Amino acid sequence: MSTPKRKPRLYFSLRSPFSWMAVRQLEQRVPNADEKIDYIPFFEPDEESARALAQRGGEFHYVHMSKAKHLYILNDTKRLAAKFGYRMQWPVDDDPWWELPHLAWIKAREMGVHREFYRAVTAARWERGENICDTENLRAILVEADLPTDPLLETPSDPDIRAAGVDALMKVYDDDVFGVPYFRWGSQKFWGLDRLDDFLAVFEPALDQGLPAGPSEDPLADVPSAVTAAVGAFDHDTAGGCG
Repeated sequence: MSTPKRKPRLYFSLRSPFSWMAVRQLEQRVPNADEKIDYIPFFEPDEESARALAQRGGEFHYVHMSKAKHLYILNDTKRLAAKFGYRMQWPVDDDPWWELPHLAWIKAREMGVHREFYRAVTAARWERGENICDTENLRAILVEADLPTDPLLETPSDPDIRAAGVDALMKVYDDDVFGVPYFRWGSQKFWGLDRLDDFLAVFEPALDQGLPAGPSEDPLADVPSAVTAAVGAFDHDTAGGCG
């Protein structure tokens, strides 16, 4: 059995309740998950990032969901949070600017405080319903968590962090990521909170054995090419819309 050389990748978003719950479940089961898995932020680019992404030949796969799906997800997330015993309060996002918290996470990772940043921001957003895309709100969250404010809040104007954000968006594009949470390991792909167990069924045995990687067989190898080419033939949903 051949194995990919790269670590598994987890595409996560501070916007998505499913991502929040999946990461929380993952880290309960694998406490050092962020050492074994590459975490990559997934966020809707603003005009500046979108231009830079297009210049590199990429685009953002995510498509906004319908109202019907949005209302279903509101109910579904409430049900799931209750199932896991999580306190949850839906935030009200007023013209959200997703660069701010996600680029700040990239900077926090550079500074070695990304775990603390992630915990503080997700608690504020999903447990208290706070707007993490508002600069002053985010400043208060950082102060409460005893995290540096200026270096993290100034990331959208930092060209190096902006470039790192576009790098992340290119990985999103290259890995065909259309929603989160999204795990990829070699050719194996797992989308959604309900696929966490399937990912861990592959990952945990390899982790226990100290293996660097998991199986890399193409799961679509035995699917007729006419089927893989028939985009939209089996699902008329949007490309994403999961969070």
